[in-house]
Amino acid sequence: MELKTLDTRAAPVRYIEGGQGEPLVFLHGAGGVTVDDPFLKALAENHHVYAPLLPGYGDSEEAPELRDMLDITLHTWDVVDALGLKDPILVGHSMGGMIAAEMAAVQPNDVTRLALIAPAGLWMDDHPIADLFATMPYEMPQLLFHDAAAGAAILTAGRNVEDPNFLQTYLVQNARQLGMAGRILFPIPERGLAGRLHRIKAKTVIVWGDSDRLIPPVYAHPFRKAIKGAELVSIPEAGHMVTLEKTAAVAEAVGRL
Repeated sequence: MELKTLDTRAAPVRYIEGGQGEPLVFLHGAGGVTVDDPFLKALAENHHVYAPLLPGYGDSEEAPELRDMLDITLHTWDVVDALGLKDPILVGHSMGGMIAAEMAAVQPNDVTRLALIAPAGLWMDDHPIADLFATMPYEMPQLLFHDAAAGAAILTAGRNVEDPNFLQTYLVQNARQLGMAGRILFPIPERGLAGRLHRIKAKTVIVWGDSDRLIPPVYAHPFRKAIKGAELVSIPEAGHMVTLEKTAAVAEAVGRL
């Protein structure tokens, strides 16, 4: 996988590219994505993968003109167009799933295959989604992973998340990207997507970890009900970061498209 740069109207976009096969665009969650991500590598075994970073993520420039859900949706379509792609497989995880669903709803004739992995975008008062913006680093593994101990090792690479120096670095590094994510996720990750899901025409697979504590698996059902013909793949012993805990199973589900 290789990190590259692409010019768009809003800002230069950093994106990860690699693999061979049918083109696939992967949209990352609020935590971002790196060239070493094992899920990207799994997808690249059978697809030519493009994974654009939202402005403010990684070393990418910020784009203050992207103010809301519509701006971000259209910006991501601009990225797809700038890459010269026509009807790529569209895959999104969490926040990226929310963006992917919006893209497929806004331009339903331009997406024929869609994978939504624990997507944000809906809200149920009886099943509130955890507030990422009020979550401390040491609370993340329990929130994001079925196996919190293994998740902590993945997130921290052995560093102590309760160390004040780690906390300071974490807050500085995440200020830009969470600022960007907050435009569509804060105070709650709901921007009217429920009223647009019916417009999606794509063959759709919805993937959810049975132990997801961030966005409870109950949210899978309104997505499946609203998107005609959508298939739900439930993965046991996996949390919100199902792409890391059960990489092969999620890649296999995407491969059905």
